[in-house]
Amino acid sequence: MVRLFSATICAIALAIASAVAQPFPSRPITMIVPYPPGGPTDTLARIFAERLRASLGQPVIIENVGGGAGSIGVARAARAAPDGYTIATGDQTSFVISSLTNSVRYDVLKDFEPIALLSTSPPALVGRIELPEKLGDLIARLRTSAGSVSVGTFGKGSGPYIVAVAFENMTGTRLQMVPYRGVAPALQDLVAGRLDLQVVEVAGMLSHLRGGKLKAYAVLSDRRSPATSSSRTKPRRASA
Repeated sequence: MVRLFSATICAIALAIASAVAQPFPSRPITMIVPYPPGGPTDTLARIFAERLRASLGQPVIIENVGGGAGSIGVARAARAAPDGYTIATGDQTSFVISSLTNSVRYDVLKDFEPIALLSTSPPALVGRIELPEKLGDLIARLRTSAGSVSVGTFGKGSGPYIVAVAFENMTGTRLQMVPYRGVAPALQDLVAGRLDLQVVEVAGMLSHLRGGKLKAYAVLSDRRSPATSSSRTKPRRASA
């Protein structure tokens, strides 16, 4: 396996109008999360929203708008008034890939203004607990059962989809791609045994890994993840 990318999460804001009638902010702020509740982007957004509330003195209301590999939530943000009272969090799928693979009516370069990079987290390949223990054994099984092992994605062109296709090409295997609206529902099915594999940010799967509810095969990075070093099941480092 090879390192493909490091998943990032960033905050995006609509441009604040130059003329503001009263000091900003004077009312609650809406933060759009383009994924369902419970995933890593949603969790980070809620932590960030609480810090913003304490700093700005106004409530920050989370609005989860999932679907379309994040493009539906991003479109919702693009339609909001450019007054600074609607901001959005997202990652490389929602703000980069989805606008290239979906027919959208916004321009991510012209319609949004970056605020800050909130965190980075490399993706990891994880599986349900009943799968083979070693990555080599998993690949051998996939080669003898083409299309029978499922992997969660957020639709064609999403980050997990691109990683899954690259994995297929590199290992000579074929997976059954199952689309989800976000990380949280995919991980729920993985833990419950209804899904076989998932590509997910390390931060999003640690609690399940440490609880023995899934197994990690590899961190898709050129270095070991410090966050997984104390986990009971340590993922292997992906190599070129």
